[in-house]
Amino acid sequence: MLYREAGQFRSSYAEDRQILPLKQDRIAMLVMLAVGLGVIPLIANDYWLKALLIPWLIFSLVALGQNILTGYAGQLSLGSAGFMAVGAFACYNFMLRIDGMPFLVAIVLAGITAAAVGIAFGLPSLRIRGLYLAVATLAAQFFIVWALDKFGWFKNYDPSGVITAQKIEILGYSFATPQQKYVLVFLIVAALALLAKNMARGSTGRAWMAVRDMDVAAEVIGLPLMRTKLLAFAISSFYCGVGGALFAYAYLGTVEPSAFTIDLSFRILFMIIIGGVGTILGSFLGAGFILLLPIFLSVIFHALLGASVDASVTSAVELIVFGVLIIVFLILEPHGLARLWQLTKDKLRLWPFPH
Repeated sequence: MLYREAGQFRSSYAEDRQILPLKQDRIAMLVMLAVGLGVIPLIANDYWLKALLIPWLIFSLVALGQNILTGYAGQLSLGSAGFMAVGAFACYNFMLRIDGMPFLVAIVLAGITAAAVGIAFGLPSLRIRGLYLAVATLAAQFFIVWALDKFGWFKNYDPSGVITAQKIEILGYSFATPQQKYVLVFLIVAALALLAKNMARGSTGRAWMAVRDMDVAAEVIGLPLMRTKLLAFAISSFYCGVGGALFAYAYLGTVEPSAFTIDLSFRILFMIIIGGVGTILGSFLGAGFILLLPIFLSVIFHALLGASVDASVTSAVELIVFGVLIIVFLILEPHGLARLWQLTKDKLRLWPFPH
C-alpha cells in the first residue's frame, strides 16, 4: 500500500539517523511545510490567522519548551507562563533601551534572558523533585509576575500597566499584517522545533531521559546531574521566553504582566498531557486541542441552546471538560494524542493484515 517501508534500504549511518527515515514521511512533511508557508497565508482570513493559527504556533512552541523540561527531563514545572513573561519584557526592554536593536536579535536575547532566569529557579531541582519542585516553580511564576508589576523600570514607568509593543521590523521590512506575522512566527517555530527534535534524539536528549527515568542510576553511570538538569531548565526557559516575546508582539500587540497568569501555566501543562508527554508532535497536537476545544464547545452550546447561553456557564463547562479529558488521557492513554497517531501509523503499515 501507500505507507510501507518495504524496499527502502539505508546504506549509510547518515541515512539510518534521519529524522524521517521513511520517504512517505519526508514527502508528507514537505507538503505540510509548503501548505503552511505558501498556501495558508494566501487563503486564510484575518480571523483564522490572528485568533487561531498564530496563537496555535506560539503555544506549540511554549508547550515544546515545557515538554523538554517535563516530558524529556522529568522535571515538573508550573512556571512556564512566568518565563514567557520574562521573554516578553526582555524583548521590550532590549528594543526600547538599545537604539536600532534588530527584532530577531531581541528575540534571541529575550530567550537567553529567560534561560538565565530558568537556571536560577532550576537550582532547587538539584535537591528536590516531583511535587516539591512543582511548588518551587509555582513560586517562580508568582515572583516573576510580581516583580514585573512592582518595579516600574521593566514597564518603562508606564502607570497603565499595559504597554503597546514596538513594531516588528526586520531588515527594514515591517511585519504588520496578520499574514506577515504568521509567516514570521511559522519560520521561527519550525526552526526551533527542528532544533528540539535533533536535541531529543541526540546525546542531550538521551541524558535527559536517563535522568527522568532514574536520576540516581544516571549519576552512577557518569551523567552530571547538575549540568543535565540545569541545561533542561535553560533550554525549556529559552523556548518559553521566545514564545512569550512572540505572544506579546505577534499576537497581543501589548506587553503586560496580567497576560501571563498561573492559569496560562496550567493550560500549557494540559497541552503536553493531552498531546503527549515526551514527544515533539504532542506539543503541537495538545496546543491545537486546547485552543480549538473552547470554540467547539461554544458552537455546540449555541447550536443546542441558542444565543441565550451565559458565557460563565460555557467557561465553567470548559474547565470541567478539561479536567475530565486530563483524567481520561492519564488513565486510558497516558502518552496522549501523539501515541494515538503513532498507533494509527503502525496500523497503516500492516493494513489490511491484522495487527
